[in-house]
Amino acid sequence: MAGFLFISPWLFGFLAVTLAPMAISLYLSFTRYDILSPPRWVGLFNYEDMFLYDRLFRQSLKVTFQYAFTSVPLRLLFALFLAVLLARKRRGVGFYRALFYVPSVFGASIAVAVMWRQLFGVNGALNSLLQAAGLIEENIGWLTSPRTALWSLVALAVWQFGSPMLIFLAGLKQIPQTLYEAAIVDGATPWQRFWRITLPMLTPIIFFNFVVQMINGFMMFTQAFVITGGGPHNQTLLYILYVFRNGFTYYRMGYASALAWVMLVIVGVFTAIIFKTSSYWVFYETKEDA
Repeated sequence: MAGFLFISPWLFGFLAVTLAPMAISLYLSFTRYDILSPPRWVGLFNYEDMFLYDRLFRQSLKVTFQYAFTSVPLRLLFALFLAVLLARKRRGVGFYRALFYVPSVFGASIAVAVMWRQLFGVNGALNSLLQAAGLIEENIGWLTSPRTALWSLVALAVWQFGSPMLIFLAGLKQIPQTLYEAAIVDGATPWQRFWRITLPMLTPIIFFNFVVQMINGFMMFTQAFVITGGGPHNQTLLYILYVFRNGFTYYRMGYASALAWVMLVIVGVFTAIIFKTSSYWVFYETKEDA
C-alpha cells in the first residue's frame, strides 16, 4: 500500500491524462463528431474513407516518411560525428559541448520555428549570405518551392542534434580505454579503431537514439505548422499537421481520432521492426556469445 500511495500521483496522471483520452479517442474514431454536437456511431466509415478516398492522407504519409527517413539518419550521423570529436580531452571542450547543445534546449519551440522561417525566407539571412558569397544571383524561395521546402524542415531537425549527441557522449565514456590501447599496440589506425571498437560498442546507444528519434520524426508538428503551414502544394503536410487540421480546423474530430490511431499502429510496427532486427546489429557485452 505504501508503494501505491507514493506512485498514486503518477497513476492518477496516467489514467486521467493518458489512458482515458486514448480510450475516448478510440471510441471517437468510429463516430462522426464535430465537437459541437454529440458523436454519431458510423462504424468503420472513417477508416474506409481514409484508405480508399482521402488523397491528402496518402500525401501526408508520403511526406512524413520522407521527413523521418531523411532527418533521423542525418541527425544521428551528425550527432555521432560531433560526439566523437567532443569526447577527446582538449582545452575548452566543456564549453563547446554546452554550445552545441544550445539548439536542443529550445527544442520544438515557436521561437525557433519563427527564427527558421525568417532565416530561410526569400529576403532572409541565408539568401543574403549566398548572394554575398556569389553563389546565387536571385533570391531563392526555400520555403515556397516544392523542391526545397521539406529539406528546410529536415535542416532544422538536423540542427537540433544536441540531445542524441549528449547520449552518444555518455556512451563513448563507457567504452574501456584498454580496448583502444590494445588496438594501438597492434597497429590499428584511427579508422580501424572507430570501425572495430567504437561503433560496435556504441550500437546499444545507436539503437536507443534511433528508436527515440524515429518516433519523434513521425510526431513532428510544430515546425511544419509554424514555418510552412503544410505548403507549398501540401509538400510539407506532415501527418500530425493533417490530424490537427481535421480535428481543429475542419472539426472532424472523429476522423482525426481515426488518423491518430493509424499513426499509432504505424509507429508501433516500425518500432517492432527495429527491435526485431536489433539482434543482428546491436552488440551487448554481456551476451554469452560475446
